Order: sequence, then C-alpha cells, then structure tokens
Amino acid sequence: MPTLRLPKSLALAALPLAMAATQAQAQSYEMAIATQIPENMSNNAIYPALVHFKNLVETRTDGDLEVSIFGGGQLGSEVENGSEVQAGGRTLQSTIMSSGAMSSFYGDYQLVTAPFLFSNWRQAWAFFDGAWFADFMAGTVEAADMRYLGTFDDGGGFVAFTNNKRLIETVEDLDGLNIRTEENPAHVAIMQSLGASATPLPWGELITALETGLADGQFNAPVLNTTFNFDAVTDYTTLTGHVYNSAPWVVSESWFQELPEDHQHAIVTSAREAITLSHGMSGALATASWQESCERFEECYIMPTDERERMAEIARPAWKEWIVNDYEMDEALVDEMLGEVERVGDEVAEQDITRYAQ
Repeated sequence: MPTLRLPKSLALAALPLAMAATQAQAQSYEMAIATQIPENMSNNAIYPALVHFKNLVETRTDGDLEVSIFGGGQLGSEVENGSEVQAGGRTLQSTIMSSGAMSSFYGDYQLVTAPFLFSNWRQAWAFFDGAWFADFMAGTVEAADMRYLGTFDDGGGFVAFTNNKRLIETVEDLDGLNIRTEENPAHVAIMQSLGASATPLPWGELITALETGLADGQFNAPVLNTTFNFDAVTDYTTLTGHVYNSAPWVVSESWFQELPEDHQHAIVTSAREAITLSHGMSGALATASWQESCERFEECYIMPTDERERMAEIARPAWKEWIVNDYEMDEALVDEMLGEVERVGDEVAEQDITRYAQ
C-alpha cells in the first residue's frame, strides 16, 4: 500500500497544532497568582520571588502544574482577587494582599497592625516564619477557604513619615499634624494617640490630598515614598517604623485539596523558599530607598530607639483599647501575640550572642 505523504506546506502548518496538543496533555493543572505589585524584577521584592516560585513549581512537577503571574492589578483590586480565590479557585487560585485587605477575609489579621510591633527585620521575619504565626494563620481555611503560604514585607515593612510642616524628631512634633492613613481604623487610633489628626483616604487620593493641604503628611515604606515621588509634595521624612506593613500570600483551599499530594508539597516548599528569597531583597531595597530619601527630601531623620520606645508606650495602649473594645478582639489572643513577638525577639538576640560573641 503506498505511503500517504502530505505536501510540505501542510506538514509544517500542522506542526504547531501537534506541539500544542502535546503540551496540553503534559500540563494537567494551572495556578494563576494575582498581585497589585508591578511586574518588575528590580523595584520590589515580591515579583522576583513569585518568578522564582514559578520556576521551582514547574520544575518540581515536571511541567504538570503551570504557574501564571498577573502583576500590577491586572485582575482587579485586592478584595476582588481575594473574593475570586475564596470562591473556590475556579478563575484565580492565589493572591497576595495587604494587611487591610486580608483583614476583610480574616478579621484576626488586624493583630499585626499593632504599633511598634518589631524592633528589626530579623525579629519580624522570625515571627512571620515561625510556628505560632503559621498556627494562627491556619484559621484562614475555616474563615475564608484560603490556605496561608507565607508573609511578604509590603514595601520593606517598616514605614517612614513624610510631611510638609516640620521634621518629626519627637512625639511632640506630631502634635497638630494632619496625617493621611489607610482606611484602617487601627492606623487612625494610633495617629490620634500620638497627637496627630488622622484623615483616612484611599491610595488614589493621597497625592491630591498632600498637594491641596487636605493632609499635611503620610507614612509609607521608604521604597514607596521614593517610587511615588512624595518628595515633590512633602519636604521632611522620618524613619520611625511605627507600623510594619505585611502582605500575606494565600491560595484557594478548595483548589489546593484537588491537587495530587506531590503538587501540594511542591507549592508549599517552593513558596517557603520564595518568601525567604524576598526577605533579603526587601531589606536591601528599603535601605537603598531610605538613602535616596535623604538625598531627595529637604531633611531626613532616623528616630532613635529611646524615642521610638517612648512613642510605643503611648500608642500601644491606645491600639490595644481599640482592638479589644471597638474591634472586639479576644484580649487573651492579643496578649499571646505580643508575648510571642517579644519571645522571638529575645531568642534572636540571644542566639546572636551565644553563637558569635562568646
């Protein structure tokens, strides 16, 4: 029987279809991740970590689980993304949210809005990567059908004030200033306790508020202060670290449970490595951005430890009163969390001395 030969042009045309069919057969699962962070490998610590995660997962599953990253808010707002993940992961399987957005799905996350919660990055990283916080975040499964994968630093974590009135060197310098905050009642309570007025505004209205005098100042991580050119509308900046901005990473629990066990393990272990990778980059970017702030703002100032502690003694009780009485958080849980943060900080400091100074 003669062999049937296709014309060369038809054979070449059929090749991409055959390759696509082969790839479709090789790939059984898809994981789409949405974030507000831009798709940039150098101006933030989250997107590079997600790229590393994608490479690890696809390698560890032999391409059976394909990861897609949608940055820059392509798929909607944080809350919209969270709602899609919560809906069973049918259209979106994973997302990274700010603390405020996370609190709308898991109310207990407001705990980490506590003022002056951490003294340094290593204490913060050890806490967020520790067993206590992992157990605490396991509550997202029941509360929102979300599985917690880890916590990124949001813009470097520690925040700095910028304002157009005066350099903030002591708590008294905040008296009478009108500070824009996120639409988060915890931040409002903190600012009011320190003598400032608080004007909660969405991000999109911030620059206009500073330009028009609706607000005298604001606070954000140094990387955001330089990226969004706050030096053009404010003159002074002070690194206080009174708030530590975090960005929890979650995946749909319903979707996760449909995966083979080896794929689940690939996601979890790859996420943990990606989180670790992001920590160092986050600190480096924050440090570089603070140096840039000192070049661009008229005056810059790093608040010393003793003044930070004095501010903490004022702000912490006001925040605790708000979260227990107004937000109705269990006071025992608040105290447990604060105790764990202190324990982790002491442990990190003690390990440094016993391992390297003796």
